[in-house]
Amino acid sequence: MRKSIKIALVTAGLVAAGSAGSYVLLHSSEAAPALAALPIGKAPPSFRGNYADGRVFSLADFRGKTVVLEWNNPGCPSVKAHYESDNMQKTQAAAAADGAVWLTVNSGAEGKQGHMTRAEANAFAAKQQSRGTAYLLDPNGVVGRAYGATATPHMYVIDAAGKLVYRGGIDDKPSGEIEGARNHVLAALSEMKAGKSVSVPTSRPYGCNVKYKA
Repeated sequence: MRKSIKIALVTAGLVAAGSAGSYVLLHSSEAAPALAALPIGKAPPSFRGNYADGRVFSLADFRGKTVVLEWNNPGCPSVKAHYESDNMQKTQAAAAADGAVWLTVNSGAEGKQGHMTRAEANAFAAKQQSRGTAYLLDPNGVVGRAYGATATPHMYVIDAAGKLVYRGGIDDKPSGEIEGARNHVLAALSEMKAGKSVSVPTSRPYGCNVKYKA
């Protein structure tokens, strides 16, 4: 039986690096930071919030585990291609089998393509049979801008030490030809598991632009 995606509400926005988890609503009164490419080998920005029952979580809770971040827009053709082919779910399942935490993030602003309510996010996860750990809603774009997320899907892999080891596209086929593509996320996870450095730490993300709040 597929486990349910957890639900949470992020209320405090960004916190100091090194200091998240499930279906989450990310919001903050803080101004969204400017987009910038995060450096490989450094700790990425953290964020925190509350599960639906009030318990607090932060990205630090996952220290000691690999964390994969997936920027999502269910209306984006590239996202649809990876979900309708089951490629994204297979990648999520493979990551989970290796003990990784998978956080899907939606930074679509209210009124723009991809924005979802809690109910809509739950429905999306159920319909697509998502294998991720959590679905995070970031309508103010606080986390998306801090991570420099520019496309959907835009992927990030953080190692057990809390350092960013990969950022970019899910694979090397922007044309959408999933068959024969090099899945950068799976390759990174495999290399990490073998005790190797990630051979392709960055790549160009492709898909739709993240629909940030103006």
